[in-house]
Order: sequence, then structure tokens, then C-alpha cells
Amino acid sequence: MQPAAGSVLGATAPPATHARLAAVLGGRLPPPGAKIGLLGGSFNPAHQGHREISLEALNRLGLDEVWWLVSPQNPLKPIAGMASLETRLAGAAARARHPRIRVTGLEAALGTLYTADTLRVLTRRFPRVRFVWLMGADNLIQIDRWQGWPQIFHTVAVAVFDRPTYSLRASAAKAARRFAPWRLAEGKARRLPGRKPPAWVFLHIRLNALSGTRIRAGRRHDAPPAASR
Repeated sequence: MQPAAGSVLGATAPPATHARLAAVLGGRLPPPGAKIGLLGGSFNPAHQGHREISLEALNRLGLDEVWWLVSPQNPLKPIAGMASLETRLAGAAARARHPRIRVTGLEAALGTLYTADTLRVLTRRFPRVRFVWLMGADNLIQIDRWQGWPQIFHTVAVAVFDRPTYSLRASAAKAARRFAPWRLAEGKARRLPGRKPPAWVFLHIRLNALSGTRIRAGRRHDAPPAASR
């Protein structure tokens, strides 16, 4: 999928049964009326920034849970340097460490290719669950590159979290301008899960510059030199 949520490239997986979805979700399907935040990404690797956004979403939006959607492979990111799905799921689980954050491989189970498709399938499978798409301001800036991006705003409520250096550009982004009439004031953020889409909010939070790219670059920098032959 796109820069924030990933999906199976050339997905051919059969539709997931409720039993399989329950297994992917740790044996618990969401009850009717649950308010669930969805944070998608490669999580290559998961880091404290993901956790901080999730905790802010639980608190500021009044969510019951946040699900991390660990993508099998992001179509807009190179395969080179991408750890296996199993490795990234394990790393995300170790990083999450919270009873209301669920780390999932839902997109692999659903066999979806784009975020818009993932959200469409989830809302059809769980029509009485109130889903909220969570993303950073950096992704709001370039979400118009995503397949079917307006459908995302028309399918679920959206919460955008500030990121270092992106605040002003995010406010002027194509998506922000197109959906400006449906933007909630930040002080009304807890109403977002109950709003009929389109509805979105921009949340200012403590800024964290961490990213998977920077972490991987640091690992390469700190790696010991290869043995000479």
C-alpha cells in the first residue's frame, strides 16, 4: 500500500473468514460500538514514535484500542532493506507493550492491495465498529499519491498527528484543502470516532523525529566493519 499502511503486492489471498480474522487479532473480534484506531505502516522497525502516536490517540480520541497494521510490503517503498513480515511483527509486539495496542498482520490476512481497500473491507466486515485512520502529518502531505485516497476520507474518520517540520505544509496539502469543510476543531477531537465520514482532525502532540529510515541508517552507521579477506 501507500507510505503509511502497506499491503500485499499483487494480492491473491482468499477472503479471510471471521475465524481467521479472530486468530490474527489474537482471538478477540471487536464488539459492536468499539472505537478502534488503525495505524498502518511498514514498521521497519517499529519505534517509540509509533507508540507515542497510539497512546495519544487512545487518550485524545477516546479510543478503545489501536491496531497496528504491519504491511507485508509497501508498494511505494523498495523491497531491499525490508525485514520479513514475521520479524517486523515480532519487533512491533515488543515495542507496543500496551494492553490496548494490538499488533496485527491484518492486511496479509485480508489480501488487500491499497489502504482504501483495507478500510473498505474492514468497515464491511465490522459495520458497527467505529474505525479511525491514524497517520502523521508527513503522510497527509503526500496522501494524494495513494490509490483511491479520497475514498479513505469517505470511509472512516481520520486523525492526523503533527510531525517535526511538517505542520505548515500539512495544512496546505491537497487533502487538507479538499476536506477542509469537514475538519474538526482540535478541542472536539473526542467526538471524531462518532462522526460520519468525512471527518478529520489535526492533533498537535509532542514532536518526535524518529523514523524507521533514520533508525536503519543509524544501524548501518554503527555496524562493525566487514572482516577483510
